[in-house]
Amino acid sequence: MATKSKPEGRLLYAQSGGVTAVINATAAGVIEAARVKGVPVYAAHNGILGALREELIDTTKETKAAIAALRHTPGGAFGSCRYKLKSLDANRAEYERLIDVFRAHDIRWFLYNGGNDSADTALKISQLGKAMNYDIRCIGVPKTVDNDLAVTDCCPGFGSVAKYTAVSTLEASLDVASMADTSTKVFILEVMGRHAGWIAAAAGLAGEGADAPPHIILFPERPFDEAAFLAKVKATVERVGWCTVVASEGLLNAEGQFLAEAGTRDAFGHSQLGGVAPVLAALVKEKLGYKYHWALPDYLQRSARHLASKTDADQAYAVGKAAVDYALAGMNAVMPVIVRTNDAPYRWKIESAPLTKIANREKKMPASFLTKDGFGITAAARRYLAPLIQGEAPPPYGKNGLPQYITLKNAMVARKLEPFGK
Repeated sequence: MATKSKPEGRLLYAQSGGVTAVINATAAGVIEAARVKGVPVYAAHNGILGALREELIDTTKETKAAIAALRHTPGGAFGSCRYKLKSLDANRAEYERLIDVFRAHDIRWFLYNGGNDSADTALKISQLGKAMNYDIRCIGVPKTVDNDLAVTDCCPGFGSVAKYTAVSTLEASLDVASMADTSTKVFILEVMGRHAGWIAAAAGLAGEGADAPPHIILFPERPFDEAAFLAKVKATVERVGWCTVVASEGLLNAEGQFLAEAGTRDAFGHSQLGGVAPVLAALVKEKLGYKYHWALPDYLQRSARHLASKTDADQAYAVGKAAVDYALAGMNAVMPVIVRTNDAPYRWKIESAPLTKIANREKKMPASFLTKDGFGITAAARRYLAPLIQGEAPPPYGKNGLPQYITLKNAMVARKLEPFGK
């Protein structure tokens, strides 16, 4: 009986943009699946910039145990970056450089783990490969805490930040409630979410009913109404004794401007937001005179692997494994997406979707997920969100009481090309 020969060539994996608590679980899924198929995996150091600079990491130098430990380690094990490749017409040299690097190292499969911009990059590279007569299969791998990728039911990374946000809202609210008589009356938690309020909505899982926190959720999908907000805060404090507010960083005023615009932009062209929580807090103090506290979890939201959702961790690993299966099956310009097949009990599966339906598209909160007053989530939103935070997947802890996270060796591959100016 003839044995099936292993595929020829190497696979290159790269992480993009802001990392998540479970992006390394996806990396583990990629590397472990490729090892089963006998395919060596290189990882780009610091995302797409590593590919351009020919800074490639040889993951075959890592032990089986080290790769397995990625499943419970936060951050980006190989480094990530915020760097957006321009269009093919605007900067063809960068895309051609990538093909040159692929050719020099016999890279036949490229897996780009990121969001909307990364899906667009993978799509463009797949198109250029054909134009330059180089056989490269490009797979976009979903990742974003913002949950704003089109087609997929949810994004790996979101479930864990949703769990962290809901738990933090609940715990902080218990603290506020215990001190409200003589101290803080209003607590404001600012969460990530530039254009889509998925993370803010997840805070709504902390409690149900008018008197349960969060009492007010502010979404970027609804223009901020100062008068309505202040009236809601005042009514809540008078009725409950205190008020918890959760606000998305992307909150907009009636003119469509960010309430917390800082005036600068990142590498993707996104506005740098300066903090909506202190703006709201100052408003509450000035107009209502209530004592307040506010918090900005920022990186803590997306790095909190100790509080990760098991559902999210499982999905993150599954899309990595599926991406390898798709690539080695000859598929190109697709992404493994999560398909929900049942709400209760929650069931899901992985299917492929073309990058043309995902790249540069943005999924916002459906109007049916927001209450009529715009300050809370509906039962439909709860049905969607609740399964995504289910289950615990704690990391192993050491004698020092801290999680045992892994730091890889990240042995670099010898360069074969001249330096590139990036």
